[in-house]
Amino acid sequence: MLAVVVFAAFFYAGVNPPTTPYMFAEGRRLGGVEQTWVAMDGIAPVMGRSVVAAEDANFCLHWGLDVTAIRAAMDAGGARGASTISQQVVKNVYLWHGRTLWRKALEAAITPVVEAVWSKRRILEVYLNIAEFDTGVFGVQAAARHYFGVDAADLTPVQAARLAAILPDPKGRSASNPSQQVRARAGRILDGAETIRVDGRAACFER
Repeated sequence: MLAVVVFAAFFYAGVNPPTTPYMFAEGRRLGGVEQTWVAMDGIAPVMGRSVVAAEDANFCLHWGLDVTAIRAAMDAGGARGASTISQQVVKNVYLWHGRTLWRKALEAAITPVVEAVWSKRRILEVYLNIAEFDTGVFGVQAAARHYFGVDAADLTPVQAARLAAILPDPKGRSASNPSQQVRARAGRILDGAETIRVDGRAACFER
């Protein structure tokens, strides 16, 4: 089992995943999905900072599992999430969606291996390319074209913040026609993205 996990981690460290279990299932359900892979150099830097600010502000500081966030989630009685970007990548690339203890145990076991093999920049690159942004829309390039008619490289800070703001509920929220809730969340993300740029918490994935 350990050998399989290590091999899988090394394989996708340099090879872009052609699909994910969830993306494949959605493709069969919908008759296809929109996705165009782009390297980190083809994504506006503010997009990376925005998703980190939104989903995992301590991304550069942990080894895959954010113990502080886990404790906060436990203190909140499970009312808030504690999954890091690394855990989300592992879940989407290697596992399946769901809240079973077995799936969570596998996720917790594989995540540190991926963190040891992949760079933080690679983890974020994969995340940005496989995240779901609307029904059948996967990856930041497809999302940028879908919502704003631009390439991922040309996203503005506001556009990037709005894309990051819909990630908790991509099928129920819109980046191009945001609700007041999405606008407010995007505003906080905009501030957070600038904060992590200034204080150095974006250094591990920016060149």
